Amino acid sequence: MTTMSSMFPRMMLTVLMVSVAAPVGIGMWEHYEAAPWTRDGRVRADIIAVAADVSGLVDEVLVRDNQVVRKGDILLRLNPDRFRLAVQQAEASLANREAAAEKAASDRARYEKLSEGVVSQQQRETIRATDLQAKALYGQAVADLQIARLDLDRSEIRAPANGRVTNFDLRPGTYLAAGRGIMALIDIDTVRVEGYFEETKIPRIHLGDAVDVKLMSGATLSGQVESIAGGIEDRDRSLGSSLLASVNPSFSWVRLAQRIPVRVRIPRKDVDRLIVGTTATVQVNVGNRNAPPNTMGVLR
Repeated sequence: MTTMSSMFPRMMLTVLMVSVAAPVGIGMWEHYEAAPWTRDGRVRADIIAVAADVSGLVDEVLVRDNQVVRKGDILLRLNPDRFRLAVQQAEASLANREAAAEKAASDRARYEKLSEGVVSQQQRETIRATDLQAKALYGQAVADLQIARLDLDRSEIRAPANGRVTNFDLRPGTYLAAGRGIMALIDIDTVRVEGYFEETKIPRIHLGDAVDVKLMSGATLSGQVESIAGGIEDRDRSLGSSLLASVNPSFSWVRLAQRIPVRVRIPRKDVDRLIVGTTATVQVNVGNRNAPPNTMGVLR
């Protein structure tokens, strides 16, 4: 009896420790092995490479690096003198073609009133062809004028979207070639967080789920699952020289779960706090769910 009495407190202590450790262990396993969370998250956005549509010398630079701009704001102006002269030249050419077209139309109308004994069929066809050609040249002159006016309008380079200018260093006097990128514009309306989750955790993620995002800088914010990627690259398969599938014959016994991108929508009020490219920890809260089942689509 003395031995049992001395062992009883130890047994109770062991039972107590197991009863406390078991829920903790189960909770840790649930968190690290089954719960949909990842430290592999990134702040992302659509990046627009702003380029000049026409070539010319930079006359004015109206923005600076890291400035926030609105869609339609003028970023810089090219020297417009050459484009204005092109418009004047196109207007003069149009007036010339208009006069020629009117003369050809008058000649055709006059010849068609004459009898066949006075004018041969060949002459009628020649006059008709001249009239049609004059009308075609007039139409071409109208298009040339529209292009010249468009080039003049495009000499002012405007912001294609709401965004933040970055990596920008341009000064007046620089010659810009058409199509050459001059700055990167971060589209503010597309800023989001993307978490790369293991494929084993995707079934527990649903559209509309609440998400907690913790940036490496320490800032925390909330979001919502917007969409789940519909596919990723198969790195074990490529296209052979005969256009048949070439599959890697080696197989690793230890198979790592693939990472699936999950897009997280961030409230507009928190977008200004985000820096594109930074790292984040993303955790999906599956406890409070009011969303439909996972359809691998996009949240509308």
